[in-house]
Amino acid sequence: MKLPLKMTLTKRIWLSFAFLECVIGFIIISVYPYSIQSTLKENTFRTIEVQQLFRFESQSGEFTVDNPGSGKEHDKSGTSSIWTVLVNRQFQMISGHMPADRSVMKQMQAQIKNQKSDLARYELKHNGSTLYFVARRCRINSIDGYLISYMWDTYNNELRNNLWNRLIFTFVMASILSLFFAFWLARYLKRPLDVLGKRFKEISRLNWEKPFEWKGDVEFERLSAQFEEMRLNLIKYDQSQKVFLQQASHELKTPIMVIQSYAQSVKDGIYPVGGLNDSMDIIIKESIQMEKRTRKLLYFTRFDSLGDKQMRYTRVRFGDLAGLVRERFITQRSDIDIHISGEDTVIYTDQEQMQTVLENLLENALRYAKGNIWMDADGRSKYRSLISVKNDGPGIPENERQAMFEPFQKGEKGQFGLGLAIVKRIIHNHHGVIYVENLKDGVAFQMTLPAPPKKKNRKTDRIKGKKD
Repeated sequence: MKLPLKMTLTKRIWLSFAFLECVIGFIIISVYPYSIQSTLKENTFRTIEVQQLFRFESQSGEFTVDNPGSGKEHDKSGTSSIWTVLVNRQFQMISGHMPADRSVMKQMQAQIKNQKSDLARYELKHNGSTLYFVARRCRINSIDGYLISYMWDTYNNELRNNLWNRLIFTFVMASILSLFFAFWLARYLKRPLDVLGKRFKEISRLNWEKPFEWKGDVEFERLSAQFEEMRLNLIKYDQSQKVFLQQASHELKTPIMVIQSYAQSVKDGIYPVGGLNDSMDIIIKESIQMEKRTRKLLYFTRFDSLGDKQMRYTRVRFGDLAGLVRERFITQRSDIDIHISGEDTVIYTDQEQMQTVLENLLENALRYAKGNIWMDADGRSKYRSLISVKNDGPGIPENERQAMFEPFQKGEKGQFGLGLAIVKRIIHNHHGVIYVENLKDGVAFQMTLPAPPKKKNRKTDRIKGKKD
């Protein structure tokens, strides 16, 4: 049943109950006449057979038939009774009462004359009514005959009508009571929803400090727990956004102050460092740093709004991707050797984002490595791909390892505190895991990604250089 879009819960429940009642009523109207008719018909024949044996008596070799009421009419007006007649094979009455309408007896004779079994059931239509009768073969003073018991359908009709009237009355009363129950159910269900709606309204006004808990039904308790979890997540998100804005403002404030002070000094004819060119170089350097920080801030916040909605997965050969990243950073420290292993490993990733991951990890490793950096991939597992970036620098203290992937957490030689946070967001969007561990001779950043899906005739994408 399609309900209007704008409708209260009470009306929806009422209409649902009304629709259910209509369906039940339709089923009753459709099924009841056929089911009750067959049941009453079977019951009528059984009653006739039992009464036939009860009324048929044998005394001193003579047969008598006991019929209800002496002189009582045995036509359709006496249909609540069972009548019995004893006839010979020529259908001459020996005892009992024949139907008032002789044509009925002729129809009975036409059906019974070919009877082979000792007992048989029959019915015939006469003037819009149905006559049920049972014929039993018997022997009367060495003469074969039939014991016939019959009953009109008026009794069945009266019984069926009585049952039908009672059923309708019961259905109407049940329908009325169900409407009251629907009203109570609507109020019962609406009460927690009203409370929840008020809390949502408070949250829309940023008033989410008050906890929410509902005691009662299991379903509403579960809904209450989910709402409370959402409230706590909103508080956490709001606090993280405030902290992020504060830290971002602080990160941008320093280069802006340097640029402003140097520009003012140059304007006043004072050169803080060397001559004019040296002072302008400082301004340019700080502006470049500020541009890098702004770009990383925008890149980091993009994951909050987009998540993995714009992921473009491709099958990438690790050696091509790692080689491209090495070429971009190999000139930064000529005393460092960057090694690549597992070149033929194929990973299933967003090429641009995974390149950002390797660039940030390699840039971080270049600050601490003593002489070597290793980039490695292992795709032998059926379920995941392993990627690691190692360096032979000093180990990381345990307390720093716990928080180093959070925004604005800088190490001893860190710059902006966003590189590893971006790495974690990207790996998380790939449904992977990243962690750091200290080795005997250095530090390793380990990453796991889901293995590439198995597809036939699928070529690995070749890497093209990415311009800044």
